[in-house]
Amino acid sequence: MDKLDQMYTDGAFQQTHGREELQLFDPVTEEASAIVVLADERDAKTAVESASRAFPTFSQTTRKQRIDLLHALSAAVEARADELTEATIAEYGGPVEQARWRAGLAASNFRDAARLLDEFAFTRRVGEAEVVAQAVGVAVHIVPWNSLYNAISVKMAGALAAGCPVVVKPSEYSARQSQLFTECLHAAGPPAGVINVVTGLGNVVGEALTSHPDVRKISFTGSTAVGKSILRGAVPRLQRVTLELGGKSPTIVMDDADLRDAATSALSFGLLNNAQSCIAGTRILVPRPKVEAFCQAIQNAMRDVVVGDPRSPLTTLGPLVNRRQFDRVQTYIQKGIAEGARLLVGGEGRPDGLNRGFFAKPTIFTDVSNDMVIAREEIFGPVLCIIAYDDEDHAVTLANDTPYGLHAYVIGKDKIRARRVASRLDAGRVAINTLRHEPIAPFGGFKESGVGREYGLYGIEDHLELKAVIGA
Repeated sequence: MDKLDQMYTDGAFQQTHGREELQLFDPVTEEASAIVVLADERDAKTAVESASRAFPTFSQTTRKQRIDLLHALSAAVEARADELTEATIAEYGGPVEQARWRAGLAASNFRDAARLLDEFAFTRRVGEAEVVAQAVGVAVHIVPWNSLYNAISVKMAGALAAGCPVVVKPSEYSARQSQLFTECLHAAGPPAGVINVVTGLGNVVGEALTSHPDVRKISFTGSTAVGKSILRGAVPRLQRVTLELGGKSPTIVMDDADLRDAATSALSFGLLNNAQSCIAGTRILVPRPKVEAFCQAIQNAMRDVVVGDPRSPLTTLGPLVNRRQFDRVQTYIQKGIAEGARLLVGGEGRPDGLNRGFFAKPTIFTDVSNDMVIAREEIFGPVLCIIAYDDEDHAVTLANDTPYGLHAYVIGKDKIRARRVASRLDAGRVAINTLRHEPIAPFGGFKESGVGREYGLYGIEDHLELKAVIGA
């Protein structure tokens, strides 16, 4: 069994000082798959010191030098795309096509940043002043287990383009993917200290990193509760903080939508990435007169959802990441039943024919009111709610009646009307009749779904400070 016991600092892999071990399990078989040796506070300090030493030189590198590095990172990730895909399947249980897409997305994130950097205006004339954008300093990036390569690459691409060395803290539950991805980063040949990776617990390594006085930028993707804690902790040093947090995204089915197509789309929005996605459309809002017809349509659409071995090209929904997440989802299904929601599809336990693995039944509740727990809280699993609305204004009110505001979906034939509804939704992104991702558009949330924006030019600007220079 593999023992993952290395961190990456000063341009080299080094054994962690921390000795606490965490057992990892294959989500398909539930068998022990690896042991990760968790870094400690001393390792976190070492990583920040490495980045701090690199900052004075790296922040002064030329545009071309940073573009070349970004292209090298992209090429290094592409060279091992098959291995990265396999690691995602083995550790996370991501279906093969989704896992392959995510590995490719990571490579393109670096390329996109290089292209944008080529014409990025670091100096601008504003009246009699020259406004200069300069690197904010050492950046700490804390990323989750559900989309590791994308989360690391999109944050890192913006930071490196801006001239900031980075310290990445991946989730301890994605240690195998982290190790392989870090090998790709090392192969690209970054200057020593510019990229650092240290894996440990959030309440140990995460707190040590974010509280270090040399850290000037924190970018965190994860739960709203942890994000709030990080924001509070940044107050004494007024560190710059970007937070991409939870979601409870609405999918509004307009009254002119084709119900069969809408049901298929709503399922894809709600079950994407093994239903472990912050942008999942888990609240499906349907015109009240059409609820029963939609319920029949989505039951029919469920026949095309294949739960099983993520290595099979037929599989559309793999397992949850670990036992803890499986148990969490079961608890929410129990709460939905106890609250009086009507179970339309699924329920407790594993799907038929799957006697092991962290597979949850894709579950859909109807007769759901927007004040039920299953409609309010982020479940991070295949549990969807159908909520009836009376008219367009009511749909918008229900959609916005949530503490979150990360993403939303609108399904309807009248594009002008759909766009009008989209303009009224409190969400950082709204997708109309699509699940497409635009990697250079801003990404982030309203309300408790986050602070700030990532991706594209916004990810570069996120790592810069502005200085006005006036006079000769």
